[in-house]
Amino acid sequence: MSAATTHVGIIDYGMGNLYSVAKAVEYLGGKAIVSDQASELAATDRIIFPGVGAFGDCMAALEARELSDFVRVAAQTRPFLGICLGMQMLMDCSMEHGEHAGLGLLPGRVIPFPEEALQAADGRRLKIPHMGWNELHQLVEHPLFAGVPQNAYFYFVHSFYVEPSTPEILAAFSDYAFPFCAAMAADNLFALQCHPEKSGTTGLRLLGNFLGWDGDRGESCAI
Repeated sequence: MSAATTHVGIIDYGMGNLYSVAKAVEYLGGKAIVSDQASELAATDRIIFPGVGAFGDCMAALEARELSDFVRVAAQTRPFLGICLGMQMLMDCSMEHGEHAGLGLLPGRVIPFPEEALQAADGRRLKIPHMGWNELHQLVEHPLFAGVPQNAYFYFVHSFYVEPSTPEILAAFSDYAFPFCAAMAADNLFALQCHPEKSGTTGLRLLGNFLGWDGDRGESCAI
């Protein structure tokens, strides 16, 4: 399916960078459907789950809009992309401001960067949130990485990171004092801690790959 005919559902739960994602989709030739209605989102070809903000607030917003069950189904039935908080929400739980249950679509938890570890190799104290450009080190071959250079720079802004409990879903990592999970892949689901919609031409390449992706990982394997 070409990007020109692709309808992309963008989940609106009252938080997040919805319109920057929608603008990127439209720029690439797709049709962005920003909605908080499961029926409207269900009529699209693929789903993007974007987000910024707090984990617990996001879960409450999904529940209030009766979207949590839709996300669970969509993430297993069509090409699905989680971005930043939208990636973190896929996990079992988060330790952000207390423990909160997640959507349970991927095994693992969301934890804070440990204060005692936030020191660069040159002795500089690293700040939280981790904000700015950082390298994305690809660990697997995946259709969404097609044409994306190894160690390309992407834009990050986050204070918590994902700790997957199984290595099979880890697709890329980045470094901020230590290596942390920056992307995950499982069947038709792909998720990124960084913001491709804010990452220039490289981020647009990844989003364009998503618009043309059928959800099949093909012959994906470790790099």
